Amino acid sequence: MEKFLLKPNVVIEPLFDRWYAWPHLISPATSAMNIVGRHLKIMNSYLQSPKMHEAAVKNPKMLGGPFMDFPTERVEDIALLKAKTLEKQSKSILFAEAVQELDSMLKTNVSGGSLEPLYEKVPEILKGYVELVYDLNNNPSFRFFEPLLYQSEFYNKSSQSIALWSTSNDERPFCLSTPRLDEPGVLHLDIPFDHPGIDQLSKMKREPGSIDEIAKVLGINDKDRELFDSFFTTEPCQPYEKYKGSKARMRYFGHACIMIETEDVCVLTDPVISYYGYESSVAHFSDIDIPDVIDYVLITHNHQDHILFETLLPLRHKIKNIVVPRTSSGALQDPNLKLMFKSAGFHNVIEIDEMEEIQLKNVKITGLPFTGEHSDLNIKSKACFHVAIDQFTFLFVADSRILEAKIYEHIQAIIGDVDVIFLGMECDGAPLSWLYGPLLTEKISRENDQSRRLSGCDCERGMHLIDIFNPKEAYVYAMGQEPWLEFISSIKYTATSHPIVQSDMLVEYCKNKNIVAERLFGEKELFYTYDELQLKESYQSI
Repeated sequence: MEKFLLKPNVVIEPLFDRWYAWPHLISPATSAMNIVGRHLKIMNSYLQSPKMHEAAVKNPKMLGGPFMDFPTERVEDIALLKAKTLEKQSKSILFAEAVQELDSMLKTNVSGGSLEPLYEKVPEILKGYVELVYDLNNNPSFRFFEPLLYQSEFYNKSSQSIALWSTSNDERPFCLSTPRLDEPGVLHLDIPFDHPGIDQLSKMKREPGSIDEIAKVLGINDKDRELFDSFFTTEPCQPYEKYKGSKARMRYFGHACIMIETEDVCVLTDPVISYYGYESSVAHFSDIDIPDVIDYVLITHNHQDHILFETLLPLRHKIKNIVVPRTSSGALQDPNLKLMFKSAGFHNVIEIDEMEEIQLKNVKITGLPFTGEHSDLNIKSKACFHVAIDQFTFLFVADSRILEAKIYEHIQAIIGDVDVIFLGMECDGAPLSWLYGPLLTEKISRENDQSRRLSGCDCERGMHLIDIFNPKEAYVYAMGQEPWLEFISSIKYTATSHPIVQSDMLVEYCKNKNIVAERLFGEKELFYTYDELQLKESYQSI
């Protein structure tokens, strides 16, 4: 029997009701709020004025806005998608409306007395799924029993699907505002994210297999076989050569994705990878550079440019453990990441708390506090990571904004100086409503919305880290610059953009202190020993 490989440019795209499946579409509560507060709003807006949307997506100033990237000819398709959403998500729509009602009821019926009588006033659809609580200043709120929601009618796996298609470039509409409609060359599979066929299909990028067998596992119809078969090839793939060196190898895959390898252990942070084998103007590592076993995937926080299921699902069969920040708050804005990943078929999920450690051979991973970049919302599911290989140390700060430097002074007193720091400097950030707007139960003023931004470090805050931890090297990453990030981040910088100017200033500050420093872009490879630093570079820098 002839065996085939999945072509390297085939996209395994996760969808939720035909919308790109980012983390807030997995958790039942945030999913319901986004269906009402994002999807239906955008569809209604497009149906009312498709020409306005068509014009807006051509305006660079509107990049990342709530505009569908479809011509006016797709009105009937969007009307049909809206009708299907209203029918299929009727329970979730009622859930979202009940959350609004519950929040309003608490604000108008509470004066500091016992909340117990108010349980009778909780909307029927939410009864048994929420607990009413006060903070210490007698402000009322509620929390969800999230594990119960995952076992309820509000978690509907039938909304999940996979789109298979071949790509030749990085161009895609912005993922939060444009759904995936039926198009030539795109095969939609109505399977949930925990379907074992996704692992079997993903393995075929390196391990040849039978097309007939995988077609049967995935339930491919006869009418779709010609398109499905076109995704496979008999051409051999480039084999991965396991790293066997005596040093620690660091590879930058773009954005916040860093791989640290020793001969025995592989650690991968925030996997957002240019996964597809096509020619690009930007040199970059891809899936062919990922080992067959990843001991730990480290997730810093719950944003779509750090948890990308399009990368994580094809890697799932390689991942031994996925490490996520611990939270069990039940807050609407802070869904539990362990529940989310387990629901998506990741079985070895480890929660890590602040200052908690994980040890594997000579590698120790420590979770650290992560402040800022979440618009001042009470969100606990975020963590920086300290990775030590024997005595050599890496600090991954991700998008943390150093709101209070003394936090890291306390941390330094415990863990000491570090050898290498990675920090994000997307210091403008989108306003609160851009990401969290659908979760808000009251309209926020424009002034407050603009004030509470999803911003990382600027130069001054980055300097705090440099001065506190005294690194030998400092790298700016997680800037969203790579072209394969644009459909997720909607970022396009110029040399005069504020984050670029600020990161240039920090790099210069480090160099004046004799610290190796650079803003990463594309790819980079370094080898570290414990006595001296040896460099082998392959990268592009702007």
